[in-house]
Amino acid sequence: MNVVRKEETYKETYTIEDIYALPDGERAELIDGKIYYMAPPNTRHQRIVSKLNQKIANHIDSHGGDCEVFPSPFAVFLNKDDINYVEPDISVICDPSKLDDKGCHGAPDWVIEIVSPGSKQMDYYKKLFKYRTAGVREYWIVDSEKNRITVYNFVHDTIEEYAFGDIVPVGIYGDFSIKVSDM
Repeated sequence: MNVVRKEETYKETYTIEDIYALPDGERAELIDGKIYYMAPPNTRHQRIVSKLNQKIANHIDSHGGDCEVFPSPFAVFLNKDDINYVEPDISVICDPSKLDDKGCHGAPDWVIEIVSPGSKQMDYYKKLFKYRTAGVREYWIVDSEKNRITVYNFVHDTIEEYAFGDIVPVGIYGDFSIKVSDM
């Protein structure tokens, strides 16, 4: 769940420095200088993240791929500024020069967000726009409440919707697809 706290609305623009100054255990994302606090994910959310991460990592490993998959919490500095910082549920990065000890600097190739009750606005609108403009190649929104996966392939400018149980092709890999109902 992402929430802006009322007591912090006095400051117009927050930076990554403010994110790093948060108390231990408190997680938040920063979009265009605005802080969005994150509630702990529920068990179903974590099961989906875990299974998707496992399937993606197994595919990369079995094909000797150069990409790496990172589940949240993993820092993604989307732009070359200090007012955008996100922690996608899953990030796949194929350019090793974007990675360092702090996280990913620039757009991941593929991002997956698992919708939580409090994150719908973020996942479907704010992050969709940020990921597209930052250069993410493919963005999946997995909505377990609706049993739906929405796939945005920004390279080909397409949007596809799949039901849980459908086989979902992965756009950045021509030979890979995932059946989300297996989660």
